Amino acid sequence: MWILYVILALIVLFLIVIVCRALAFKPKPKTPAEPEEVSFDRDGAVKALAALVSCRTVSYSEPEKEDGAEFDRLTGMLPELYPNVAAECSLQRFPDRGLLFRWPGKGSGDPAVLMAHYDVVPVEEANWDRPPFSALIEDGVMWGRGTLDTKVTFNGILYAADQLISQGFRPEHDIYLAFSGCEETNGPGAEHIVEYFVQNGIVPSFVLDEGGAVVEGVFPGVSEPCAMIGIAEKGQVNLEYSVASGGGHASAPGPRTPIGILSSACKAVEAHPFPMHITKPVEAMFDTLGRRSSFAYRLIFANLWCFRGILDKICKKSGGELNALVRTTVAFTQMSGSGAPNVLPSRASMVSNIRLNPADSVASAQEYIRGAVKDDAVSIRAFKTMEPSPISDTECDGWRKVCSAVAATWKGCIVSPYLMVQCSDSRHYRDLSDRVYRFSAMDLTAEERHSIHGDNERIRLETVGRATEFFIRLIKQC
Repeated sequence: MWILYVILALIVLFLIVIVCRALAFKPKPKTPAEPEEVSFDRDGAVKALAALVSCRTVSYSEPEKEDGAEFDRLTGMLPELYPNVAAECSLQRFPDRGLLFRWPGKGSGDPAVLMAHYDVVPVEEANWDRPPFSALIEDGVMWGRGTLDTKVTFNGILYAADQLISQGFRPEHDIYLAFSGCEETNGPGAEHIVEYFVQNGIVPSFVLDEGGAVVEGVFPGVSEPCAMIGIAEKGQVNLEYSVASGGGHASAPGPRTPIGILSSACKAVEAHPFPMHITKPVEAMFDTLGRRSSFAYRLIFANLWCFRGILDKICKKSGGELNALVRTTVAFTQMSGSGAPNVLPSRASMVSNIRLNPADSVASAQEYIRGAVKDDAVSIRAFKTMEPSPISDTECDGWRKVCSAVAATWKGCIVSPYLMVQCSDSRHYRDLSDRVYRFSAMDLTAEERHSIHGDNERIRLETVGRATEFFIRLIKQC
């Protein structure tokens, strides 16, 4: 009987501990913000963005499909759209459509680097409700490819600089405005700019590129708007799985066909997801947002030492962004076989796109996949690899400046670090700076987020103004 009492006592003690920890897991103070009034021509910012969106700067993996004249048209209109920037800032052009403006500061010191890209992904025009390059403004919304990704930040940076220059402002230290016209195809435009920095001994005080945004419903149990600033991004590797055979007529197949073998490999990989790794960016996000979650979730996030397995199961079952934050993910995207329905393929293949958690690497991911497949008939080849980025510092002036500008522009939002699951041009700065941050200066609805790279991409005009406002606030601190 005494054993039963001991067990009951231990259960009660356990419940007291986890409940007390959850009760003590209280929200941290929000990022302090003392916003001053920001004055600029908001209609002018909208008109400038419309001019950019009207340019069909679509980048393709096959360069022959690109319209170089449209890229030239966009860069050619920059002096007209941003005349003060053209007069005050020097411009260097780099191969692969790299643009670098230098805005001279009052004195020496490490410069800030503000980034964006002006190329966009292709469109299926028939699927759009409005022409994708019309920059049509209707009911307070501008339609067009690139309105969100990322001509709004390209415009926000340049328009903010242009307005401040017109008001006589000059930064304390140099500011570089660094733009690429081939980001969507993982082109080297931004890489050339980084090489220039390295060759000239230029070390940024901080780097800001596209990334998170101000969103709602992004974290379980949290209803307040959250400004997500990426302090690292996942790597990626594409794996091709192939099976060779003698081919032949489909009327007399062998016991194992190439497509069947690949299907088994696909099923094996999906049945063995990568293990969960809570890295520093995700741990910081859990610590920030978990404290503002509902009590049931606070029980979990305050006691991960105990409920880690439950969180793992929740993430596996739900998939999506939460799952992508805590593990390396695998998405099968392509498969090919024979050219006729009655012919066995002499070679069949499929491709998976793997996004690497910072705890993993290209090599470790390949090893894990081979262990899951366990079939010597399947050859596995890696291509277009990219290691995860280093994790950036959050105890420095650069981080505080970005957070301050965010909090002042989107009053009342929760500012949180996070792990960016997509890739950006900022990855090229990995060996140059440990103060690289990823934040797209927008507040986005779920519908708007889903339109990025999709059909009917569009932006609210008020968002265009806030993007410019954010960069004005940020630049004033530099």
